[in-house]
Amino acid sequence: MKKAVEIQKRIESGELTGPLAGVPVAIKDNLCTEGLRTTCSSRMLDNFVPAFSAEAVLNLEKAGAVVIGKTNMDEFAMGSTTETSFYGPTKNPRNPEHVPGGSSGGSAAAVAARECFFALGSDTGGSIRQPASYCGVVGMKPTYGTVSRYGLIAYGSSLDQIGPLTRNVEDCATVLELIASYDKKDSTSIQRTDTDFTRALVEDVKGMRIGIPKDYFTEGLNPEVSVAVLKAAEVLEKKGAVTEEFDLSLVEYAIPTYYTIAAAEASSNLERFDGVKYGFRAGGEEGLHRMYRKTRSQGFGPEVKRRIMLGTFVLSAGYYDAYYLKALRVKAMIKEAFDRAFAKYDCILGPVAPTTAPRLDASLSDPLKMYLGDIYTISVNLAGLPGISVPCGTDSRGLPIGLQLIGDCYQEKKLIQIAYTYEQCGGSYHETI
Repeated sequence: MKKAVEIQKRIESGELTGPLAGVPVAIKDNLCTEGLRTTCSSRMLDNFVPAFSAEAVLNLEKAGAVVIGKTNMDEFAMGSTTETSFYGPTKNPRNPEHVPGGSSGGSAAAVAARECFFALGSDTGGSIRQPASYCGVVGMKPTYGTVSRYGLIAYGSSLDQIGPLTRNVEDCATVLELIASYDKKDSTSIQRTDTDFTRALVEDVKGMRIGIPKDYFTEGLNPEVSVAVLKAAEVLEKKGAVTEEFDLSLVEYAIPTYYTIAAAEASSNLERFDGVKYGFRAGGEEGLHRMYRKTRSQGFGPEVKRRIMLGTFVLSAGYYDAYYLKALRVKAMIKEAFDRAFAKYDCILGPVAPTTAPRLDASLSDPLKMYLGDIYTISVNLAGLPGISVPCGTDSRGLPIGLQLIGDCYQEKKLIQIAYTYEQCGGSYHETI
Protein backbone atom coordinates (compact mmCIF):
# COMPACT_ATOMS: atom_id res chain seq x y z
CA MET A 1 0.00 0.00 0.00
CA LYS A 2 2.91 2.31 0.78
CA LYS A 3 4.35 1.61 -2.69
CA ALA A 4 0.97 2.27 -4.30
CA VAL A 5 0.73 5.68 -2.62
CA GLU A 6 4.24 6.53 -3.83
CA ILE A 7 3.40 5.43 -7.40
CA GLN A 8 0.13 7.43 -7.35
CA LYS A 9 2.07 10.60 -6.55
CA ARG A 10 4.41 9.93 -9.48
CA ILE A 11 1.40 9.38 -11.76
CA GLU A 12 -0.22 12.64 -10.65
CA SER A 13 3.03 14.55 -11.16
CA GLY A 14 3.23 13.25 -14.74
CA GLU A 15 6.44 11.31 -14.11
CA LEU A 16 4.80 7.93 -14.82
CA THR A 17 2.60 7.78 -17.91
CA GLY A 18 2.92 4.13 -19.01
CA PRO A 19 0.06 1.61 -19.12
CA LEU A 20 1.30 -0.40 -16.11
CA ALA A 21 1.76 2.49 -13.67
CA GLY A 22 -0.04 1.57 -10.45
CA VAL A 23 -1.12 -1.84 -11.73
CA PRO A 24 -0.83 -4.73 -9.20
CA VAL A 25 1.39 -7.64 -10.32
CA ALA A 26 2.27 -10.98 -8.74
CA ILE A 27 5.69 -12.58 -9.24
CA LYS A 28 6.49 -16.30 -9.44
CA ASP A 29 8.55 -17.30 -6.42
CA ASN A 30 11.66 -18.26 -8.40
CA LEU A 31 12.23 -14.63 -9.47
CA CYS A 32 14.38 -12.74 -6.97
CA THR A 33 12.76 -9.73 -5.29
CA GLU A 34 14.95 -7.48 -3.17
CA GLY A 35 13.93 -7.57 0.49
CA LEU A 36 11.07 -10.00 -0.24
CA ARG A 37 11.42 -13.70 0.54
CA THR A 38 12.09 -15.83 -2.55
CA THR A 39 11.74 -19.55 -1.77
CA CYS A 40 11.22 -21.47 -5.05
CA SER A 41 8.47 -23.14 -2.96
CA SER A 42 11.20 -25.25 -1.33
CA ARG A 43 12.29 -25.87 2.24
CA MET A 44 15.82 -25.36 0.91
CA LEU A 45 15.19 -21.61 0.43
CA ASP A 46 12.50 -21.11 3.07
CA ASN A 47 14.40 -18.22 4.73
CA PHE A 48 16.13 -16.74 1.64
CA VAL A 49 15.71 -12.96 1.18
CA PRO A 50 17.58 -11.73 -1.95
CA ALA A 51 19.73 -8.59 -1.91
CA PHE A 52 18.69 -7.77 -5.50
CA SER A 53 15.72 -8.09 -7.87
CA ALA A 54 15.48 -9.96 -11.17
CA GLU A 55 15.90 -7.74 -14.23
CA ALA A 56 12.33 -8.48 -15.40
CA VAL A 57 10.98 -7.39 -12.00
CA LEU A 58 13.08 -4.20 -12.11
CA ASN A 59 11.68 -3.39 -15.57
CA LEU A 60 8.13 -3.65 -14.21
CA GLU A 61 8.95 -1.54 -11.16
CA LYS A 62 10.52 1.14 -13.38
CA ALA A 63 7.23 1.23 -15.29
CA GLY A 64 5.37 1.78 -12.02
CA ALA A 65 3.83 -1.67 -11.54
CA VAL A 66 3.22 -2.57 -7.89
CA VAL A 67 4.43 -6.01 -6.75
CA ILE A 68 1.76 -7.29 -4.35
CA GLY A 69 3.26 -10.71 -3.62
CA LYS A 70 4.93 -13.93 -4.73
CA THR A 71 3.04 -16.88 -6.18
CA ASN A 72 3.20 -20.57 -5.34
CA MET A 73 4.88 -22.95 -7.79
CA ASP A 74 6.18 -26.49 -8.14
CA GLU A 75 9.36 -26.81 -6.09
CA PHE A 76 12.26 -25.33 -8.10
CA ALA A 77 9.82 -25.29 -11.07
CA MET A 78 9.89 -29.10 -11.24
CA GLY A 79 6.36 -30.32 -11.85
CA SER A 80 3.23 -29.69 -13.90
CA THR A 81 0.56 -29.28 -11.22
CA THR A 82 1.92 -26.93 -8.46
CA GLU A 83 1.51 -29.88 -6.07
CA THR A 84 5.24 -30.41 -5.41
CA SER A 85 5.43 -27.11 -3.47
CA PHE A 86 6.78 -27.34 0.09
CA TYR A 87 3.89 -25.05 1.11
CA GLY A 88 1.14 -27.24 -0.32
CA PRO A 89 -0.81 -27.23 -3.59
CA THR A 90 -2.51 -24.33 -5.35
CA LYS A 91 -6.09 -24.95 -6.46
CA ASN A 92 -7.64 -24.04 -9.80
CA PRO A 93 -10.00 -21.04 -9.40
CA ARG A 94 -12.23 -22.47 -12.15
CA ASN A 95 -12.77 -25.62 -10.05
CA PRO A 96 -10.91 -25.96 -6.73
CA GLU A 97 -10.97 -29.76 -6.93
CA HIS A 98 -8.55 -29.54 -9.87
CA VAL A 99 -4.94 -28.43 -10.24
CA PRO A 100 -4.05 -25.07 -11.85
CA GLY A 101 -1.18 -26.62 -13.84
CA GLY A 102 2.47 -25.88 -13.27
CA SER A 103 5.03 -24.97 -12.55
CA SER A 104 3.66 -21.39 -12.77
CA GLY A 105 0.32 -22.52 -11.36
CA GLY A 106 0.23 -19.88 -8.65
CA SER A 107 0.68 -17.07 -11.17
CA ALA A 108 -2.02 -18.45 -13.50
CA ALA A 109 -4.42 -18.99 -10.58
CA ALA A 110 -3.82 -15.45 -9.24
CA VAL A 111 -4.71 -13.92 -12.62
CA ALA A 112 -7.72 -16.22 -13.14
CA ALA A 113 -9.01 -15.45 -9.62
CA ARG A 114 -8.67 -11.68 -10.23
CA GLU A 115 -6.16 -11.34 -7.39
CA CYS A 116 -3.93 -9.31 -9.72
CA PHE A 117 -4.13 -7.93 -13.25
CA PHE A 118 -1.15 -9.92 -14.50
CA ALA A 119 1.67 -12.08 -13.20
CA LEU A 120 5.14 -13.20 -14.24
CA GLY A 121 5.99 -16.85 -14.67
CA SER A 122 8.87 -18.89 -16.05
CA ASP A 123 8.66 -21.54 -18.77
CA THR A 124 11.17 -24.41 -18.98
CA GLY A 125 8.98 -26.94 -20.78
CA GLY A 126 5.54 -25.34 -20.86
CA SER A 127 5.31 -23.91 -17.35
CA ILE A 128 3.60 -20.69 -18.49
CA ARG A 129 1.46 -22.02 -21.34
CA GLN A 130 0.11 -25.15 -19.62
CA PRO A 131 -1.20 -23.43 -16.44
CA ALA A 132 -2.59 -20.63 -18.66
CA SER A 133 -4.53 -23.31 -20.53
CA TYR A 134 -5.76 -25.02 -17.35
CA CYS A 135 -6.87 -21.72 -15.74
CA GLY A 136 -8.35 -20.04 -18.82
CA VAL A 137 -5.92 -17.12 -19.11
CA VAL A 138 -3.34 -15.99 -21.70
CA GLY A 139 0.29 -17.05 -21.22
CA MET A 140 3.30 -16.44 -23.45
CA LYS A 141 6.82 -17.83 -23.59
CA PRO A 142 8.95 -15.48 -25.71
CA THR A 143 11.93 -16.46 -27.88
CA TYR A 144 14.83 -17.64 -25.72
CA GLY A 145 16.96 -14.64 -24.75
CA THR A 146 14.25 -11.99 -25.23
CA VAL A 147 13.69 -11.50 -21.49
CA SER A 148 16.73 -11.41 -19.19
CA ARG A 149 17.12 -14.47 -16.95
CA TYR A 150 19.19 -12.46 -14.46
CA GLY A 151 17.61 -13.05 -11.06
CA LEU A 152 15.68 -16.14 -12.17
CA ILE A 153 16.71 -19.09 -9.99
CA ALA A 154 17.75 -21.57 -12.66
CA TYR A 155 16.24 -24.98 -13.36
CA GLY A 156 17.37 -25.68 -16.94
CA SER A 157 19.48 -22.74 -18.10
CA SER A 158 19.27 -23.50 -21.83
CA LEU A 159 15.46 -23.84 -21.63
CA ASP A 160 14.22 -21.33 -19.01
CA GLN A 161 12.48 -18.16 -20.16
CA ILE A 162 10.39 -15.58 -18.27
CA GLY A 163 7.02 -14.50 -19.64
CA PRO A 164 3.64 -12.94 -18.75
CA LEU A 165 0.33 -14.48 -17.65
CA THR A 166 -2.53 -12.07 -18.36
CA ARG A 167 -6.29 -11.82 -18.78
CA ASN A 168 -6.15 -11.12 -22.52
CA VAL A 169 -3.80 -10.81 -25.50
CA GLU A 170 -3.60 -7.01 -25.34
CA ASP A 171 -2.31 -7.17 -21.75
CA CYS A 172 0.13 -9.90 -22.77
CA ALA A 173 1.65 -7.73 -25.52
CA THR A 174 1.82 -4.72 -23.18
CA VAL A 175 3.64 -6.60 -20.40
CA LEU A 176 6.00 -8.42 -22.79
CA GLU A 177 6.97 -5.09 -24.36
CA LEU A 178 8.08 -3.82 -20.95
CA ILE A 179 9.96 -6.87 -19.67
CA ALA A 180 11.82 -7.59 -22.94
CA SER A 181 15.23 -5.93 -22.79
CA TYR A 182 18.90 -6.60 -23.49
CA ASP A 183 20.85 -7.25 -20.29
CA LYS A 184 24.64 -7.57 -20.22
CA LYS A 185 24.31 -9.41 -16.89
CA ASP A 186 22.73 -12.34 -18.79
CA SER A 187 25.11 -13.94 -21.30
CA THR A 188 22.16 -15.42 -23.25
CA SER A 189 20.33 -12.08 -23.56
CA ILE A 190 19.64 -10.92 -27.12
CA GLN A 191 19.72 -7.32 -28.34
CA ARG A 192 16.47 -6.80 -30.26
CA THR A 193 14.97 -3.73 -31.88
CA ASP A 194 11.55 -5.26 -32.64
CA THR A 195 10.06 -5.43 -29.14
CA ASP A 196 7.20 -2.97 -29.77
CA PHE A 197 4.78 -5.87 -29.42
CA THR A 198 1.64 -3.75 -28.95
CA ARG A 199 1.91 -2.70 -32.62
CA ALA A 200 0.90 -6.28 -33.48
CA LEU A 201 -2.55 -5.87 -31.88
CA VAL A 202 -4.23 -5.89 -35.29
CA GLU A 203 -7.27 -7.95 -36.24
CA ASP A 204 -6.00 -9.35 -39.53
CA VAL A 205 -4.83 -12.85 -40.55
CA LYS A 206 -5.61 -12.70 -44.26
CA GLY A 207 -3.17 -14.79 -46.27
CA MET A 208 -1.33 -16.12 -43.21
CA ARG A 209 -0.40 -19.79 -43.50
CA ILE A 210 -1.07 -21.87 -40.39
CA GLY A 211 0.27 -25.42 -40.07
CA ILE A 212 -1.56 -28.02 -37.97
CA PRO A 213 0.72 -30.97 -37.03
CA LYS A 214 -0.99 -34.34 -37.56
CA ASP A 215 1.34 -35.71 -34.88
CA TYR A 216 -0.45 -33.57 -32.25
CA PHE A 217 -3.89 -35.05 -32.99
CA THR A 218 -3.28 -38.72 -32.32
CA GLU A 219 -3.95 -41.18 -29.52
CA GLY A 220 -3.74 -39.60 -26.06
CA LEU A 221 -5.42 -36.31 -26.96
CA ASN A 222 -8.77 -35.77 -25.23
CA PRO A 223 -11.51 -35.57 -27.92
CA GLU A 224 -13.04 -32.43 -26.36
CA VAL A 225 -9.64 -30.68 -26.48
CA SER A 226 -9.19 -31.75 -30.11
CA VAL A 227 -12.62 -30.41 -31.14
CA ALA A 228 -12.09 -27.04 -29.40
CA VAL A 229 -8.66 -26.50 -30.97
CA LEU A 230 -9.81 -27.44 -34.48
CA LYS A 231 -12.82 -25.12 -34.10
CA ALA A 232 -10.37 -22.31 -33.28
CA ALA A 233 -8.53 -23.14 -36.52
CA GLU A 234 -11.85 -22.81 -38.39
CA VAL A 235 -12.41 -19.35 -36.86
CA LEU A 236 -9.02 -18.21 -38.19
CA GLU A 237 -9.78 -19.80 -41.56
CA LYS A 238 -13.00 -17.77 -41.82
CA LYS A 239 -10.95 -14.63 -41.17
CA GLY A 240 -8.76 -15.38 -44.20
CA ALA A 241 -5.97 -17.59 -42.86
CA VAL A 242 -4.93 -20.69 -44.80
CA THR A 243 -4.73 -23.82 -42.61
CA GLU A 244 -3.04 -27.05 -43.62
CA GLU A 245 -2.18 -30.32 -41.91
CA PHE A 246 1.44 -31.51 -42.04
CA ASP A 247 3.86 -33.96 -40.46
CA LEU A 248 6.10 -32.26 -37.88
CA SER A 249 7.96 -35.49 -37.00
CA LEU A 250 10.16 -36.26 -33.97
CA VAL A 251 7.28 -35.52 -31.55
CA GLU A 252 7.71 -38.88 -29.80
CA TYR A 253 11.36 -38.06 -29.04
CA ALA A 254 10.63 -34.70 -27.40
CA ILE A 255 9.77 -36.04 -23.92
CA PRO A 256 12.92 -38.18 -23.40
CA THR A 257 15.12 -35.47 -24.96
CA TYR A 258 13.68 -32.73 -22.75
CA TYR A 259 13.84 -34.66 -19.48
CA THR A 260 17.41 -35.80 -20.17
CA ILE A 261 18.64 -32.25 -20.85
CA ALA A 262 16.52 -30.53 -18.19
CA ALA A 263 17.48 -33.04 -15.48
CA ALA A 264 21.18 -32.77 -16.39
CA GLU A 265 21.07 -28.97 -16.12
CA ALA A 266 19.05 -29.17 -12.90
CA SER A 267 21.64 -31.51 -11.39
CA SER A 268 24.32 -28.93 -12.12
CA ASN A 269 22.30 -25.82 -11.16
CA LEU A 270 21.05 -27.21 -7.85
CA GLU A 271 24.52 -28.30 -6.74
CA ARG A 272 24.95 -24.86 -5.12
CA PHE A 273 22.28 -25.58 -2.50
CA ASP A 274 24.48 -27.29 0.07
CA GLY A 275 23.61 -25.58 3.36
CA VAL A 276 26.88 -23.63 3.47
CA LYS A 277 26.34 -20.15 2.03
CA TYR A 278 22.59 -19.53 2.36
CA GLY A 279 19.25 -21.28 2.73
CA PHE A 280 18.34 -24.29 4.83
CA ARG A 281 21.02 -26.20 6.78
CA ALA A 282 20.33 -29.46 8.63
CA GLY A 283 21.58 -29.51 12.21
CA GLY A 284 23.12 -32.19 14.37
CA GLU A 285 25.79 -33.41 11.95
CA GLU A 286 29.54 -33.24 12.37
CA GLY A 287 31.60 -33.27 9.21
CA LEU A 288 31.09 -31.45 5.94
CA HIS A 289 29.93 -34.36 3.77
CA ARG A 290 27.42 -35.58 6.33
CA MET A 291 26.03 -32.06 6.60
CA TYR A 292 25.74 -31.82 2.79
CA ARG A 293 23.92 -35.15 2.61
CA LYS A 294 21.48 -34.43 5.44
CA THR A 295 20.79 -30.86 4.24
CA ARG A 296 20.00 -31.94 0.68
CA SER A 297 18.00 -34.96 1.85
CA GLN A 298 15.80 -32.82 4.09
CA GLY A 299 15.80 -29.61 2.03
CA PHE A 300 14.65 -31.00 -1.33
CA GLY A 301 11.30 -32.69 -2.00
CA PRO A 302 10.84 -36.07 -3.79
CA GLU A 303 10.37 -34.67 -7.33
CA VAL A 304 13.47 -32.45 -7.12
CA LYS A 305 15.57 -35.35 -5.78
CA ARG A 306 14.25 -37.59 -8.58
CA ARG A 307 15.38 -35.12 -11.25
CA ILE A 308 18.74 -34.44 -9.60
CA MET A 309 19.43 -38.19 -9.52
CA LEU A 310 18.36 -38.63 -13.15
CA GLY A 311 20.53 -35.67 -14.21
CA THR A 312 23.54 -36.90 -12.27
CA PHE A 313 23.12 -40.32 -13.88
CA VAL A 314 23.00 -39.05 -17.49
CA LEU A 315 26.06 -36.85 -16.89
CA SER A 316 28.11 -39.59 -15.24
CA ALA A 317 31.09 -41.29 -16.85
CA GLY A 318 29.96 -44.11 -19.09
CA TYR A 319 26.48 -42.69 -19.67
CA TYR A 320 27.27 -39.13 -20.87
CA ASP A 321 27.63 -40.18 -24.53
CA ALA A 322 24.76 -42.66 -24.44
CA TYR A 323 22.18 -40.25 -23.02
CA TYR A 324 23.16 -36.60 -22.70
CA LEU A 325 25.06 -36.16 -25.99
CA LYS A 326 22.41 -38.15 -27.83
CA ALA A 327 19.71 -35.86 -26.36
CA LEU A 328 21.63 -32.79 -27.58
CA ARG A 329 21.76 -34.28 -31.09
CA VAL A 330 18.01 -34.95 -31.08
CA LYS A 331 17.42 -31.40 -29.78
CA ALA A 332 19.22 -30.09 -32.89
CA MET A 333 17.07 -32.36 -35.10
CA ILE A 334 13.88 -31.02 -33.46
CA LYS A 335 15.02 -27.47 -34.21
CA GLU A 336 15.66 -28.46 -37.86
CA ALA A 337 12.13 -29.95 -38.09
CA PHE A 338 10.67 -26.63 -36.90
CA ASP A 339 12.88 -24.71 -39.34
CA ARG A 340 11.46 -26.77 -42.22
CA ALA A 341 7.92 -26.10 -40.98
CA PHE A 342 8.46 -22.34 -40.66
CA ALA A 343 9.86 -22.16 -44.17
CA LYS A 344 6.28 -22.94 -45.19
CA TYR A 345 4.05 -21.64 -42.37
CA ASP A 346 3.67 -18.39 -40.42
CA CYS A 347 2.72 -20.29 -37.30
CA ILE A 348 1.91 -23.75 -35.98
CA LEU A 349 -1.43 -24.34 -34.27
CA GLY A 350 -2.23 -27.11 -31.81
CA PRO A 351 -3.32 -27.97 -28.28
CA VAL A 352 -1.40 -26.85 -25.19
CA ALA A 353 -1.98 -30.06 -23.23
CA PRO A 354 -3.57 -33.45 -24.01
CA THR A 355 -6.31 -32.94 -21.39
CA THR A 356 -7.91 -30.27 -19.26
CA ALA A 357 -6.79 -29.79 -15.64
CA PRO A 358 -6.56 -33.11 -13.76
CA ARG A 359 -7.97 -33.55 -10.28
CA LEU A 360 -5.78 -32.79 -7.28
CA ASP A 361 -3.68 -35.82 -6.21
CA ALA A 362 -4.25 -37.58 -9.56
CA SER A 363 -0.76 -36.96 -11.02
CA LEU A 364 1.79 -37.17 -8.21
CA SER A 365 1.42 -40.93 -7.81
CA ASP A 366 2.48 -41.41 -11.45
CA PRO A 367 5.38 -39.05 -12.38
CA LEU A 368 5.66 -40.52 -15.90
CA LYS A 369 2.04 -39.61 -16.64
CA MET A 370 2.76 -36.08 -15.40
CA TYR A 371 5.80 -35.86 -17.71
CA LEU A 372 3.75 -36.99 -20.72
CA GLY A 373 1.37 -34.06 -20.13
CA ASP A 374 4.10 -31.76 -21.49
CA ILE A 375 4.25 -33.43 -24.91
CA TYR A 376 2.96 -30.40 -26.90
CA THR A 377 4.90 -27.69 -25.08
CA ILE A 378 8.46 -28.94 -24.49
CA SER A 379 9.61 -28.90 -28.14
CA VAL A 380 9.12 -25.12 -28.13
CA ASN A 381 11.70 -24.78 -25.32
CA LEU A 382 14.11 -27.25 -26.92
CA ALA A 383 14.08 -25.12 -30.09
CA GLY A 384 14.06 -21.75 -28.25
CA LEU A 385 10.85 -20.68 -30.02
CA PRO A 386 8.04 -18.35 -28.88
CA GLY A 387 4.65 -19.83 -27.99
CA ILE A 388 1.36 -18.47 -26.67
CA SER A 389 -1.64 -20.12 -25.00
CA VAL A 390 -5.06 -18.55 -25.60
CA PRO A 391 -8.37 -19.81 -24.11
CA CYS A 392 -10.52 -21.48 -26.79
CA GLY A 393 -13.39 -23.08 -24.87
CA THR A 394 -14.30 -25.45 -22.06
CA ASP A 395 -14.87 -29.17 -21.72
CA SER A 396 -18.12 -30.82 -20.54
CA ARG A 397 -17.07 -30.19 -16.90
CA GLY A 398 -16.55 -26.46 -17.50
CA LEU A 399 -12.75 -26.69 -17.34
CA PRO A 400 -10.83 -24.36 -19.70
CA ILE A 401 -9.11 -25.54 -22.89
CA GLY A 402 -6.10 -23.70 -24.33
CA LEU A 403 -5.09 -23.13 -27.95
CA GLN A 404 -1.32 -23.06 -28.55
CA LEU A 405 0.25 -20.96 -31.30
CA ILE A 406 3.96 -21.53 -32.00
CA GLY A 407 6.11 -19.15 -34.04
CA ASP A 408 9.59 -19.05 -35.48
CA CYS A 409 12.34 -17.32 -33.49
CA TYR A 410 11.66 -13.57 -32.99
CA GLN A 411 8.16 -13.86 -34.51
CA GLU A 412 6.20 -12.95 -31.37
CA LYS A 413 4.39 -10.21 -33.30
CA LYS A 414 2.86 -12.74 -35.70
CA LEU A 415 1.68 -14.86 -32.76
CA ILE A 416 0.21 -11.83 -30.99
CA GLN A 417 -1.58 -10.74 -34.18
CA ILE A 418 -3.07 -14.20 -34.77
CA ALA A 419 -3.98 -14.66 -31.09
CA TYR A 420 -5.54 -11.18 -30.93
CA THR A 421 -7.57 -11.83 -34.10
CA TYR A 422 -8.85 -15.12 -32.69
CA GLU A 423 -9.67 -13.52 -29.34
CA GLN A 424 -11.68 -10.74 -31.03
CA CYS A 425 -13.63 -13.27 -33.13
CA GLY A 426 -13.85 -16.11 -30.63
CA GLY A 427 -15.67 -14.04 -28.03
CA SER A 428 -14.46 -12.79 -24.65
CA TYR A 429 -14.12 -16.28 -23.21
CA HIS A 430 -11.78 -15.06 -20.44
CA GLU A 431 -14.42 -12.57 -19.27
CA THR A 432 -17.31 -15.02 -19.08
CA ILE A 433 -16.00 -17.92 -17.03
